[in-house]
Amino acid sequence: MFTIGDFARYGRVSARMLRHYDAIGLLHPDSTDPATGYRHYGAGQLARLNRIIALKGLGFTLQQVRAVLDEEVGSEELRGMLRLRRSELEAAMAAAAARLAQVEARLRTIESEGHMSVDEVVVKDVPAVRVAELTGVAAGYEPAEITPVIRPLYERLFALLGEAGVSPTGPGIARYEDAPEGGGAVVVHAGVTVSAPVGPLGDTGVTVIELPPFEAATIVHRGAMDGILPTSQTLARWIDTSGYRSAGYAREINLECPADEEKWVTELQEPITRN
Repeated sequence: MFTIGDFARYGRVSARMLRHYDAIGLLHPDSTDPATGYRHYGAGQLARLNRIIALKGLGFTLQQVRAVLDEEVGSEELRGMLRLRRSELEAAMAAAAARLAQVEARLRTIESEGHMSVDEVVVKDVPAVRVAELTGVAAGYEPAEITPVIRPLYERLFALLGEAGVSPTGPGIARYEDAPEGGGAVVVHAGVTVSAPVGPLGDTGVTVIELPPFEAATIVHRGAMDGILPTSQTLARWIDTSGYRSAGYAREINLECPADEEKWVTELQEPITRN
């Protein structure tokens, strides 16, 4: 038998936690001295303690832990609980990774301040282009808001074009505009160059349109789109110091999109006018 202190040490928990587990009926000591109130635990109880800690680590409440350990929860229900918790953890990890990417992008932007190379920016006339596109709305223009909207749009777009027998003839072109409802929302157009006739593509929801020509300040971004902030701000500083002003959101031309997103090559084409 172990004293509560020894049992806590072997279980790598606190004696205070063990007292709480006893109070709520989650883990009672094997025996309690009626005269002194001292609690004593058996080695066999380490197994239950280990399961308690493991289930808590998965995010279960103590009430849920007790129900699982006391077999009040069936195996199918337990599997469902574990699958749900797995999904929650995966979502949290993805969100944390996205936040980390944004912090890193912002850090690279700060580190690049004062080191802009004007040779990176080229002014050119962008010709008219025909694209097939799907449209959605993002809550904001931050990469963390755009990415969850534009990726499913592109996946659906290419699937629908394949079903319709329409093959892309050029790169993907993503473009943006302010949403009519305001509040910072952005209309996202996920498009790809095609030679199909202008108009709706059957009942697929895909629309083929002709984008007009315009004068643009352009810059090439290399890497994942989550890290585009330094590149876009380099472009913004160039526009501001070169006698131009922006005339809208920059288009994103997907020049190279291999499986490794860090090897992507994207050209930003921002419409400009002279001051």
